Amino acid sequence: MKFMKKAAAAVMAAAIMAALAGCGGTSASSTAVSSKAADSSTSAGAAVEKIKASGTLKVGVKADIPKYSLLNTTTNEYEGFEDDLAKVISGKIFDGDTSKVEFTTVNAKTRGPLLDKGDIDMVIATFTITDDRKQQYDFSDPYMTDAVGFLVKKDSGIKSLKDMNGKTIGVAQSATSRSALEDQAKQQGITLKFSEFATYPEIKAALDSGRIDVFSVDKSILNGYIDDKTEILDDTYAPQDYGVATKKGNDDLAKLVNDTITDLKSSGELQKMLDKWEIK
Repeated sequence: MKFMKKAAAAVMAAAIMAALAGCGGTSASSTAVSSKAADSSTSAGAAVEKIKASGTLKVGVKADIPKYSLLNTTTNEYEGFEDDLAKVISGKIFDGDTSKVEFTTVNAKTRGPLLDKGDIDMVIATFTITDDRKQQYDFSDPYMTDAVGFLVKKDSGIKSLKDMNGKTIGVAQSATSRSALEDQAKQQGITLKFSEFATYPEIKAALDSGRIDVFSVDKSILNGYIDDKTEILDDTYAPQDYGVATKKGNDDLAKLVNDTITDLKSSGELQKMLDKWEIK
């Protein structure tokens, strides 16, 4: 709190000095530099303090990934590893109180826009870290690494990617799975067809009904959808790092999140959380 008071005083001082300099005929370039410095001071610590003031950490999570984040329709509670991670971060912000989290259901298509608009403070939703995405959002260090896998019917005759030549693969909208598989198809000289869906249950339903031949997403996610009629192939491609995404410029929040994940890794607690939900 003392830091925030000092930061606020610094901002006030910078603003007064800029105003006085303006009256004395300061050059446009000097004024621009002063303004930029003031903006930087204003943002220091602001994101976390804003969350504290609101009383709630707003987190975008999935509602359809068993073990990671699944909305229990009976209790209306989100259950999974990523939901637990959000609660741990809440505890870091609210002095140990892990209950001050408000979850919003997101998918691969909506998570970015909701974060951009400020409707949520962060995304913890199997969000793959890519160079392109790092230009748009701040990502934490990875909390999980997985690879693209395949779920097929046991009687499909499909045993590897080569067997999928001319087959239709179901993937999530705006996910990285499709581009990863297109690259692999080119290398192996085969042709793949794709059908995109908004949710994972929709992809599984399409597989069950025969509208698609393969359900493809990260392998640990597929583990939540396997049943006695389906199997996960050994083939995997394009390892994916998952990170917590926050809005660009919220440096204090990004640091808090990353420090939390670093501490969980070094203490072994992160692995215990993954083991609790049987995520491998």
